[in-house]
Amino acid sequence: MKLAKTGGSIVFGKRSLTELIGELRKDEHVAHWHEIKEEPAKYAPFPTLMDKKIKEALEKRGIKELYTHQASSFESVMAGKNIVAVTPTASGKTLCYNLPVVQRILNNKDSRALYLFPTKALSQDQKADMNEFIDALDVKINSYTYDGDTPANIRQIVRKAGHVVITNPDMLHSAILPHHTKWISLFENLETIVIDELHTYRGVFGSHVGNVIRRLKRICHYYGSDPTFICTSATIANPKELSEELTGEPMELINNNGAPKGKKHFVLYNPPIVNKQLNIRKKAMRVVNEIAATFLKEKIQTIVFSRSRVSVEIILSHLQELVKNELQRKSIRGYRGGYLPKQRREIESSLRNGETIGVVSTNALELGVDIGQLQVCVMNGYPGSVASSWQQAGRAGRRKDESVVIMVANSSPIDQYIFQHPEFFFEGSPETARINKDNLIILVDHLKCAAYELPFERGGDFDDVNVEEILEYLAEERVLHEQRNKWFWMNDAFPAHNISLRSAAQENVVIIDQSQVESHRVIGEMDTFSAMTLLHDEAIYIHEGIQFQVEYLDWEEKKAFVREVDVEYYTDANLAVNLKVLEIDKEKHIGDGLLEYGDMMVTAMATIFKKIKLETFENIGAGPIHLPEQELHTNGIALSFHRDQLDGIDQNEIEQLLLGVAHVVQHVACVRVMCDKSDLHAVPEVKAIHSEKPTVFLYDRYPGGIGLSESVYKQMGVIIQEARDYIQSCPCEGGCPSCIGIGAFSERNMKQAVKRLLGSCI
Repeated sequence: MKLAKTGGSIVFGKRSLTELIGELRKDEHVAHWHEIKEEPAKYAPFPTLMDKKIKEALEKRGIKELYTHQASSFESVMAGKNIVAVTPTASGKTLCYNLPVVQRILNNKDSRALYLFPTKALSQDQKADMNEFIDALDVKINSYTYDGDTPANIRQIVRKAGHVVITNPDMLHSAILPHHTKWISLFENLETIVIDELHTYRGVFGSHVGNVIRRLKRICHYYGSDPTFICTSATIANPKELSEELTGEPMELINNNGAPKGKKHFVLYNPPIVNKQLNIRKKAMRVVNEIAATFLKEKIQTIVFSRSRVSVEIILSHLQELVKNELQRKSIRGYRGGYLPKQRREIESSLRNGETIGVVSTNALELGVDIGQLQVCVMNGYPGSVASSWQQAGRAGRRKDESVVIMVANSSPIDQYIFQHPEFFFEGSPETARINKDNLIILVDHLKCAAYELPFERGGDFDDVNVEEILEYLAEERVLHEQRNKWFWMNDAFPAHNISLRSAAQENVVIIDQSQVESHRVIGEMDTFSAMTLLHDEAIYIHEGIQFQVEYLDWEEKKAFVREVDVEYYTDANLAVNLKVLEIDKEKHIGDGLLEYGDMMVTAMATIFKKIKLETFENIGAGPIHLPEQELHTNGIALSFHRDQLDGIDQNEIEQLLLGVAHVVQHVACVRVMCDKSDLHAVPEVKAIHSEKPTVFLYDRYPGGIGLSESVYKQMGVIIQEARDYIQSCPCEGGCPSCIGIGAFSERNMKQAVKRLLGSCI
C-alpha cells in the first residue's frame, strides 16, 4: 500500500476496500499473505424433539434450517450430556444454548437456566438476543440480566421469576452464591448452566472461576438440582480438557461448524528496517496509524487492536489527528478496561449504528460483543497467542462479507519469530489454555467463601478435593469454628468482597479526576501491580485520548488523583526485581545446564520513570518513583550454567550474555505456553544466591503461580532449540533488539555467544 506523503500528511483518493486490498498486495513490506476462501453453510434439519413453537419462531426470523453444530448441540443437551461447542467467531453459537434452554422451559415451566458471560457487555448483548427470540415465540419466558447495574427494585423479580438469569462470574461469586437463600427458586430448579467464551477462563481468572463453579455445584447439590453444562469457545487446542477442568464434569466436544465464511485476507506486515546494523524497524505504532488512517479516510469501518492501555490511547490521539480533515474527532473512539461501564455501552452502540467509523481497543473487544459489521482489523503487534489473534481477526467481516486483517510486527522476538514462521501461526495448532484450581492461595480464598455459604462436614470434600487439612488450619486461625463434626464460618467479614477474580492483587486503585474544582469524578480503575508503573506521581495517564497527570497517588487508600493536561510526552516506568529461591521441587540436567523448578519469593519496586516524546518517541526527561516494595510468592524455573559453558566470556560481559538469553527465552516461552509477556517474567543473575552460578529465572507473575513456569519446565528443551534457531535466522550481525536485546551494544559478538550458550543446553 503506497502511502504517498505531501507536506507531511498522507493524501488518498476515493477508493473501495477491494482497491485498497489490491494496493496492499503490491507493498514490498508484506511478509506473508494468507487468503481464507469463502465457505458455504452446512445445514441440518430441525431436530424431531424440537417444539413446534421454536420451529415457528425460528422461521419468523428467516431460519429454515440449523447449522450442523447447532443441531448437534441441541440433540446432545436434550440427551442429558454436558457439551462444549467450538466454532469460529460469528458462527451462531448463541443458538447452541438458547434452543435447548427454551425447549426445557417449554417442557417444564419451572425450569431455570443460568448464563455466565465473562463481561457485562456480553451479558447485555445476550439479553437482547434472547428477548428477541422469546418475542418471536410468543410464550411467557422471563429473561433478566443480574449485574451491578441491575436496579434494586428489579433484583427481587429476577430472583423469584427469572427463567433465564444472565450474569457474570464476578456477580455469581460476590452477590448470588453468598445470598443463595434468596435464590431458592433458581437453585431448586436449575437445569442448565451456560458458560460462554470458555477460552477466556484461563490463568488466574480461570483458576478463580473453576472454584466459583465448585461452590455453585455445592449449592445446587444442597437444593437437590444437578444441572447440565453448555460451554462455547473459540478455537483453542484443548477445549474438552479445559471445560472438564473448569466444571469438574465429563464433556462432549461439538466442533462440526456449519456456519458460512466470507473471504478473508490475513496479511503479515513487517515495517521497513530503519537501522540495518541493529536491525531496528520503523515503529509498529506509526505504521499502524498510517494503515488505519488509509481505510478510515475512505470511511471504511476499522478496528485497531493494541496490547496495552497506554498504546491504545497514543494510537487513538495520533489517528484522530491524522484524519481530522475527513472525520470528526468523535468518529474514532478508544475502548479498554478502566473505562466506566456506561461509557463502554455508548461506544458499542455507536459502532453498531455506524456513528463511530474507527475504534482503537485492547483485547476488551476481542470477545463476541455485537459491534456491527467491521470490514478491517489492524493489529499493533502479535496479540500474544494464536487463539487471541483469530478472535481479534474475527471482529472484521463477520458472516459473509469480504474483509482484511493486517497484523503489523514490532521488533520484539515474539513478533519476528511469528513473521519468520508463518506456518506456526497459520498451520500449527492453537495453544493450550491452562488453569490451576488447586493453587493454594486461590483455593483457600474460595473455601472461606464456601464455608460462609454452607458449613463443611467432616469427611466431606470440595468437588472431589479433600480439604480437611485446610479447614483445620482455618479453624486454628479462628476463621472457622468446628462444632459437631461441622465447620462454620465465624468471622464478621464478608469473604467474597475481598477476593477479585480478575487479578492477583486484592484491590484496585481508583482514578479520580479533579480537573473541575467543584466536582471530582471517578474516571477509571487499575490493579495495584500496574498502578506502580502507570499511576505513580507525575505519570501521564491517558483516557479516551485525553491526557491526565497524576498529581498524587495515595497508596494506602488506593486512590490516584489526576488533573487534565496537554503535554507532548507520555511516561514509561522501570521495575527493579529481586528474586529468592525458597524451595526446589524438581530438577533435571538439560544439556550441560541445570534446570530447576520450585517456589520463589519476588520483590518488585518501581524505581524511575522516563518522559517519552509522543511524535519522535525520544527520551526527554526522567524522575524517581517513591513507592513501597511489593512481594510476590510464586513458582518459577532456574536455568543455571557451569563456568565451562561460559568459556572465553569476561566476568563483566556475563551479565549482558545472560540478559540476551533471558530476552529470547522469555519471548519464545510465552509463545509456547500461551501467555502475555507480562505473565511470565525473566530475571538474569550473574551469581544466583541459591546456587552461586550464572542463572536465568522465569517466574509466574501471580501469587502461588498458575502453572506457566511448570509448563515451561516440561517444554524447556523445545523452547531452547527454537530460541537458538530464531537467533540464527535473525538477519542482524552481532545481535539486535529483535533477537537478544541489549547484547547488541557489546564489542563482542553477543549474538554468537548467546547462540553457543543455548546450544550447550540442547
